[in-house]
Amino acid sequence: MSSGLRVKNLSFRYGARVALDDVNLSIDPGAFAALLGPNGAGKSTLFGLLTRLFTTENGTISIAGHDLSRDPRAALGAMGVVFQQPTLDLDLSVEQNLRYFAALHGISGRDAGVRIGAALDRLGMAERAREKVRALNGGHRRRTEIARALLHRPKILLLDEATVGLDAAARQSITAHVHDLCANDGMTVLWATHLTDEVYDTDRLFILHRGKILQDGITRDIAGDRDLKSVFLSQTGAEA
Repeated sequence: MSSGLRVKNLSFRYGARVALDDVNLSIDPGAFAALLGPNGAGKSTLFGLLTRLFTTENGTISIAGHDLSRDPRAALGAMGVVFQQPTLDLDLSVEQNLRYFAALHGISGRDAGVRIGAALDRLGMAERAREKVRALNGGHRRRTEIARALLHRPKILLLDEATVGLDAAARQSITAHVHDLCANDGMTVLWATHLTDEVYDTDRLFILHRGKILQDGITRDIAGDRDLKSVFLSQTGAEA
């Protein structure tokens, strides 16, 4: 059973508007894959389908070997998600937010404490465990959300514009942390962004525009002798 992510012939409409048009993605276990597209390209729609916020009969999704339509409980249980909009309780501490999430997954007591400690340590947040989220800067809030998404030990991590609103240094730090999860922990990652500087030369890259995959391959191969920003701009007309 593959622990990767597979999307085959996936299409979705909002009424008459086509949001995704026959999208195919295949991400191997332990790979960092960037889904690069301008605003309105269909990235959030794809994430909505991957997390079952939306459903469609046009196409199939397999998560860690589980068909999302046939076995949604197992498929969703194998996945951690960081959405574009923050969802932390600002008046709770970092640890309290994570304990609440752990409880929702049936993780409690000593096991919850061990997992929370490990996740916060992995994201460099251990010393801030007792701080209220309201007191954290944007980068530390994002690290907290990533740590939370790892508590149930998912095989696949989805991040939808995870660095939105952060400064350049914070974006670079978060991107590096998530790449480390792939390199050191074998995590499979799908990272949606509209910023080319968040994509490494060695990353698997999908360029999405107007609901279609325009490019699929390793970043350095797609870019060739050009920089990725130029390639992205020429294909989508988007700022990058």
